[in-house]
Amino acid sequence: MVNVFLAIHVLLAIALIGIVLLQRSEGGGLGIGGGMSGFMSGRGSANLLTRVTAALAALFFTTSLVLAILASTPSRAPSLFDEPASQPATESATPPAPAAAPAAEPAFPEPEPGAAPQVPAVPQGQ
Repeated sequence: MVNVFLAIHVLLAIALIGIVLLQRSEGGGLGIGGGMSGFMSGRGSANLLTRVTAALAALFFTTSLVLAILASTPSRAPSLFDEPASQPATESATPPAPAAAPAAEPAFPEPEPGAAPQVPAVPQGQ
């Protein structure tokens, strides 16, 4: 649904740009008057282009609002990038029960009570 509105939004933007570029320059902002004097000249064409521009602008704003509302809804379909990669399937559906492992011997044995603590020898620098 978002893709449909996004496609319509892009087409409206392109059409709006085209219609604005077709309109005659009235202020001569860059010193360029309304060239193309024979093409759609007169008051009727200005009225038509103005109405089409207004309609396209209203549709453009509407699709912008719809896209903003659709983007803010948290109940969207999950993306492939939202979840971590799944692990390859194993032969059995249930994971095997962990086997009883023998108790590992601690890396550092506990000192006997009452015995002096042993400090490992530190080699001297050469």
